[in-house]
Amino acid sequence: MSTLTEAPPETAAPRKIRKRGRLVPYWLLLPGILWLVVFFALPMIYQASTSVQQGSLEDGFKVTWHFATYWDALSEYWPQFLRSVLYAGAATILCLLLGYPLAYLIAFRAGRWRNVVLILVIAPFFTSFLIRTLAWKTILADGGPVVGALNSLHLLDVTNWLGMTEGDRVLATPLAVVCGLTYNFLPFMILPLYTSLERIDGRLHEAAGDLYASPATTFRKVTFPLSMPGVVSGTLLTFIPAAGDYVNADLLGSTDTRMVGNVIQTQFLRVLDYPTAAALSFILMAAILLMVTFYIRRAGTEDLV
Repeated sequence: MSTLTEAPPETAAPRKIRKRGRLVPYWLLLPGILWLVVFFALPMIYQASTSVQQGSLEDGFKVTWHFATYWDALSEYWPQFLRSVLYAGAATILCLLLGYPLAYLIAFRAGRWRNVVLILVIAPFFTSFLIRTLAWKTILADGGPVVGALNSLHLLDVTNWLGMTEGDRVLATPLAVVCGLTYNFLPFMILPLYTSLERIDGRLHEAAGDLYASPATTFRKVTFPLSMPGVVSGTLLTFIPAAGDYVNADLLGSTDTRMVGNVIQTQFLRVLDYPTAAALSFILMAAILLMVTFYIRRAGTEDLV
């Protein structure tokens, strides 16, 4: 009877092979999991513990579960939070308005020049972020051609009325910060848009034309809905880093244009108030997460490029 219950040798080996095969995906995921644990989970845990500490640099900081730091930080620095959302939102809208036509041109009209234009889009990344931002101080300098053109077109009157500029200057104003954010994060908008537009089958445009749809109707009914994954991806890739940026506000703005990233930098590196800086970081992260979740659901797509 024992010979009937024991598995034959020829069937035991395939079972071991199948068992090892089921473990292969987990072994392949192990390096990525370790990377996330070491460089994401552990720093987040350390940051969370720092946010509920009390003390000073001389006496040391101890975990006292002082959650009031979050409310104190938010009540004191809410203008910087609001300013960060407004500046990042304005830069994201400008990037979408500027990037969509260019991405459309690359996807459908560039032809053999497509790769050249794509290289030109990513070429600024070969230059330091700091140098690119400093260049805008020269571009927007008082008495420069840009400010002169804005003055001659009376556009500064409009921006003054909107509160984006002051007088006849652009530097050290909200407009300068938004311009810097728009320029630095524009490629993050163009590339997802191009990827999404490039996937659209050109025969759909031909079919729309055969059904007597105008170019505007074709764009509204066919092109733009099919490019929504790229729009969602591009806006997220632009808004999220722009909301936490501090370089543009520091170099192109003034004390009246400080964003929450500037406050976090100051608290960490100058004031050395680590709990407040950590609390501000978590509040910013939570706020962005809530806005992103709401935006994705309202956009009606989770198929991110």
